[in-house]
Amino acid sequence: MAPGLDRRGPDRHSRPCTPMCNVKWRGRQGSAAVSPPCRQPPGGTKELSMKRRSRLAGLAAVAASAALALTACSGGGSGDAEGVTTITFLSWTGEEQMEQVIDAFEEDHPEVRVEASYAPPVAEYIQALQTRVLSGTAPDVFVIAAENKTNLIEGGHVLDLSGEDFVEGVEPFNLETYGRDGKYYGLSLSSWAAGYIYNKDLLAQVGYETVPETWDEFLEMCRKLQDAGITPFLESVDQMPTTVSAWIGAKNADMEPSLDDQIFDGESTFAEQWTPALEQYNRVFEEGLMSKDVVGLDGDQVSGEFANGRVAVINGGPWFIASLREANPDLDFQFSLVPAMDESGTPFAAGAAAPGYAINAKSDEAKQEAAKTFLGWLAEPEAVELFQSLTNDVTVTEDFEPPVDPSFEPMVEPIRNGQLYLPMIAWKRAEDVLNVEAVAQIQRMIRGEVQPEQVAEALDTKLAAS
Repeated sequence: MAPGLDRRGPDRHSRPCTPMCNVKWRGRQGSAAVSPPCRQPPGGTKELSMKRRSRLAGLAAVAASAALALTACSGGGSGDAEGVTTITFLSWTGEEQMEQVIDAFEEDHPEVRVEASYAPPVAEYIQALQTRVLSGTAPDVFVIAAENKTNLIEGGHVLDLSGEDFVEGVEPFNLETYGRDGKYYGLSLSSWAAGYIYNKDLLAQVGYETVPETWDEFLEMCRKLQDAGITPFLESVDQMPTTVSAWIGAKNADMEPSLDDQIFDGESTFAEQWTPALEQYNRVFEEGLMSKDVVGLDGDQVSGEFANGRVAVINGGPWFIASLREANPDLDFQFSLVPAMDESGTPFAAGAAAPGYAINAKSDEAKQEAAKTFLGWLAEPEAVELFQSLTNDVTVTEDFEPPVDPSFEPMVEPIRNGQLYLPMIAWKRAEDVLNVEAVAQIQRMIRGEVQPEQVAEALDTKLAAS
């Protein structure tokens, strides 16, 4: 995902990462955040390696770049050729994809050289960047994400980009995700979203062409599927449920101040704002339309049931497309937004702006200017098209419309318009603690151990203790 979110809900538990090594990562690119997104990175082969990009000098160059950062040299340093400024970049996107992007940039801008290192999202990247920031060796360009944006912004580590030409034409939702008080600190060029995936043939058996637009109508469809001997609906709840995220997002979109601003500023509570959505969500379990055993399933297991034609509707995002087509080439499926919670609501998606490219506020002026050249190029149509071709991200710039798999087309316009939401991205503090608590309490609700209002009250308790 660009710069590297593959989402599913966020996997955010940090593991140690050697900060000055290149962490090479191969496999399906990650979020979050969110994450998946939050489904965030579903995995891939990771290996720690001291191998630099082939055109760099090796370990000595790594040490040299660290020394340059520590001494805050200006104008590219003694190692640069005349008229060339070298900037360091810690990439969230895998080396296989980003190497091609950097090569194209350097061809267009020979006056700037990008010295790249790599760390996989999410936890290892956040750990690696945090180590460098705290030691004063942060790269000139790095990624700002849900997991680190508060610390980076409040610590004064990221440069305000709001006056730069390259932010024009980027979806405001993406810029505001990594902004504060009217300032933008991250150039987020794509978004991800999850909704529902439905088996068109199974829905047709009970007279439906697509997923209904309201929850009541959706539950009625589930009853008809169940009466026909078809498992109607499975949703993975090992992370924040897609349905709940979408409903809270739809509600938040109609509020000013926002729902999250009111909760975190003490003007409202989770109990007040979340309980109605949790009550509606619990209906699918109370009415026996989704098995409580879903608590023991992860996203891959749910998608496996769908691929085998054993369930009509699941939650998920575009990261499932390739595996579904591989597992069952004859499967006729389509994506949809999550139905509105009630007739007054709006169908919505769970999702977030992809992490953004940020510039180190502590880098010297020459390197900051070179970094702006890099970010400006990344936002150009040709660069966006190149990156999209390598990552299949849904990009959100005005001057390029990304091609997508036909099954995912219903999701593209909502994504590009910011019609998506992920609680962990929107929460102002204690994101990790609240997310873990929410998932655990929702699972308890599904098992019948607590009531919906108790789930929301538990979040208020966690927030008060943060």
